Amino acid sequence: QVQVVESGGGLVQAGGSLRLSCTCSGSGLANWNMAWFRQAPGKGREGVAFIGWNGITYYIDSVKGRFTISRDGAKNTLYLGMSSLKPEDAAMYYCAAGWLGGDYWDASRYNRWGLGTQVTVSS
Repeated sequence: QVQVVESGGGLVQAGGSLRLSCTCSGSGLANWNMAWFRQAPGKGREGVAFIGWNGITYYIDSVKGRFTISRDGAKNTLYLGMSSLKPEDAAMYYCAAGWLGGDYWDASRYNRWGLGTQVTVSS
């Protein structure tokens, strides 16, 4: 059973950068469809970035040009590079795997989740 573990969160000033990592057990990550989601207090879980098995990437409008999703198949690790961070980016960030097809922004379409890593952005 695939397990995912996120890391790399922390406290950063507005305008700063962070890189989140998601390490997955098992092999074959290079061929998976995966995503990063985030959830701020009192809000629903929001899809942020998606990477398909063929390398295609999608981002929500609010992070385009600032966030980059990528992966290292050899290390079985997914990344989310974040720059020009804003206070509204503060949230718990989750790695999602096991996409079941359908809407890649729908959290219910993934069946493997980590416990998350907290990103805090000070203004």
